[in-house]
Amino acid sequence: MTSADQLEGLDLGGLDRYLRSLGIERDGELRAQFISGGRSNLTFRVYDDQTNWLVRRPPLHGLTPSAHDMAREYRVVAALQDTAVPVARTIALCEDDSVLGAPFQIVEFVAGQVVRRRAQLEAFNHTVIAGCVDALIKVLVDLHSVDPNAVALGDFGKPSGYLERQVRRWGSQWDLVRLPDDDRDADVERLHSGLRQSIPQQSRTSIVHGDYRIDNTILDNDDPTRVRAVVDWELSTLGDPLSDAALMCVYRDPALDLIVNAQAAWTSPLLPTADELADRYSLVSGLPLAHWEFYMALAYFKLAIIAAGIDFRRRMAQEAHGKDEASAGPEVVAPLISRGLAELAKLPG
Repeated sequence: MTSADQLEGLDLGGLDRYLRSLGIERDGELRAQFISGGRSNLTFRVYDDQTNWLVRRPPLHGLTPSAHDMAREYRVVAALQDTAVPVARTIALCEDDSVLGAPFQIVEFVAGQVVRRRAQLEAFNHTVIAGCVDALIKVLVDLHSVDPNAVALGDFGKPSGYLERQVRRWGSQWDLVRLPDDDRDADVERLHSGLRQSIPQQSRTSIVHGDYRIDNTILDNDDPTRVRAVVDWELSTLGDPLSDAALMCVYRDPALDLIVNAQAAWTSPLLPTADELADRYSLVSGLPLAHWEFYMALAYFKLAIIAAGIDFRRRMAQEAHGKDEASAGPEVVAPLISRGLAELAKLPG
């Protein structure tokens, strides 16, 4: 049973009226269940006696995405409906704040399993795990193969300069989340500077997910080697597909367990290594892994800054609750920065 505080931000009466205003047939009382997951947007399963929907809206507190961000997520999912990329069927985007107090989107509820934890993954046999990995890579390749112009996403982002913008953006994020007198500053700057000086020509331009790994997909309940939907498109844009693939590979790093504070499915030793994933992606996509060390270094840089941001929000929360000195979490940033520097060192010259 979902408690009332977990449904905060979801006015079922207002949502019911909105559904009826769209001419969507209803049968019985409208109920809801809070679904955990998603980096920022709140996700709810909403259902009556006949139909299930998924409702996503911005969080109630913190860094709330704008209506534009919600619209972008809905737009990319709607655009991919009739492609090889599995996504939920879109139903409605509401940008009228009077309904739920924020913009929100409604898509079909896709039944299946989200494999977040290592124990879930390791309950599968080796054949199923291998088939699941193959399916995940094929879906990512299928996404990168979609012509943005053919699905009306030609203006979904700037077609060039993606890598420059990524290096600049994540470098500026460090200034917002670093510790006072942070002893990691020198290495962060070394990696940031090295990335700036090593930016290659963009491999090509495609739609990128921006956060692709197993737990941002829904797998079939009966056949986990079938991806039923890719979810959490908040970071999607037009960019370099090798950057998307590299982040998928870097997420295999054991540091992810410390970042999510759990044994993540994607760090399981039963999965292929990061290098093996990269080779499989290259084989299936036909895309050479040119300048791959740069892409891996950039992905390590991103993950390090994400980890620093999570630690920053934890410290702010502790201080808000009256703790004079916030307790230190596990050190994740420095090892990730070190691994990024090691990747850069492999580049010729």
